[in-house]
Amino acid sequence: MMPASSTLETLPVPKDATITLRQVPARQMAALRYSGVWSEKSYTRHKASLDAWIQAKGFAVTGEAIWARYDPPFKPWFLRRNEILIPIDLP
Repeated sequence: MMPASSTLETLPVPKDATITLRQVPARQMAALRYSGVWSEKSYTRHKASLDAWIQAKGFAVTGEAIWARYDPPFKPWFLRRNEILIPIDLP
């Protein structure tokens, strides 16, 4: 994520050639934050919780879930931050 004042032209060129920069249009996202190491079981449990919340609020899902992790693998599990993001339309 880069500041809104940045553009693809003003961002520095990545030193690693495997990194690509892309612009994603603004959208509404439902998000659930949780800590811990990633596992499919943990992801599935948290995603189910977010899906239930979205349904209870009457929001319409408009795309696939995105799993975001923000910390390096050497950070203690209880300090790691993960999120599940699901694009939605508000009623």
